[in-house]
Amino acid sequence: MKIVIAPDSFKDSLSAQGVAEAIALGLAQVWPQATLVKCPMADGGEGTVESILAACEGELRRTRVRGPLGAAVEAAWGWLPHNHTAIIEMAEASGLQLVPPGQRDACISSTFGTGELIHAALDAGAQRVILAIGGSATNDGGAGAMQALGVKLLDAQGQSLVPGGLALAQLARLELSELDPRLAQVRFDIAADVNNPLCGPHGASSIFGPQKGASPAQVQQLDQALGHFAELCAQALGNDVRDEPGSGAAGGLGFAAKAFLGARFQAGVEVVAELVGLADAVKGADLVITGEGRFDAQTLRGKTPFGVARIAKQHAVPVIVIAGTLGEGYQELYDHGIDAAFAVTSGPMTLDQACAEAPRLLRERATDIARVWRMATPA
Repeated sequence: MKIVIAPDSFKDSLSAQGVAEAIALGLAQVWPQATLVKCPMADGGEGTVESILAACEGELRRTRVRGPLGAAVEAAWGWLPHNHTAIIEMAEASGLQLVPPGQRDACISSTFGTGELIHAALDAGAQRVILAIGGSATNDGGAGAMQALGVKLLDAQGQSLVPGGLALAQLARLELSELDPRLAQVRFDIAADVNNPLCGPHGASSIFGPQKGASPAQVQQLDQALGHFAELCAQALGNDVRDEPGSGAAGGLGFAAKAFLGARFQAGVEVVAELVGLADAVKGADLVITGEGRFDAQTLRGKTPFGVARIAKQHAVPVIVIAGTLGEGYQELYDHGIDAAFAVTSGPMTLDQACAEAPRLLRERATDIARVWRMATPA
């Protein structure tokens, strides 16, 4: 019997690798002779680098860069030497987790550090850069990242703009002459789990600005500033990508990556699945088990279980989800390749308890699933 274990991480609890290992231990109690193939997954957010490096035997590198509010941070990124591919999680340099809740400010936070990571990848000889752009603290349209790569953003007096999305309202012109020429020789892929446009009611500022510290008035100001930035970028570059899906991801970093770097937008889970070889692993499998911390209707927007199920169904392999919690609307996924879903907890338990006991809970639930499955399909 062959079982593929392809979960995402359980946030604040276990990495995707840790989740896969716990599930495998539970299954082995019932099926000691089964072939258990562990494929840790991610959808472009937290854990993307870790999942890819675990599957591809890559290198973890660290670079000291400017954080979202300017303080230096040490950011990890992945390097696959066999194909000169860099995997960059923008959250490592510009993520919300780097800013305490009381200090979050969408008006001044910057993606400059993410640009510095791209520069480090260029220095390493990258021919392909995968930008995983979930979990940002920023709302600057990717302007900071482009400044780190040589773009000059100037006001009417010819002075460089200060960091942050709000300053873009003062933008008078862009100078591209010092944009790093190596960028033109690199393939850029955006791995994200949101497909919002840059501006408007479904744009970066309106949908994600509040969680980054923006007041209702600031949301409107930021939206207008991003629109102004997009207009001047279109004039300078000759293309306008502000309304394309994914341009609003990571506070508009998706926009800059598309406009300046020619990046291609892909669902993050598809990028990770390609690199870890999930489709090949699923071939000939009897069962796929996936999971995430919270499994609900939002999973349909391209999160890991949805992406894993799409691949599994192409090979007619059933899919079971093990989740930290089952949220509202999770049953909708039964029409999209998920055959059954189970929560890890078996009784009342606080979130802190569930996180602390996740390895045991996952093992037990996997064992339960295997015992029920064995009743119908003996190994």
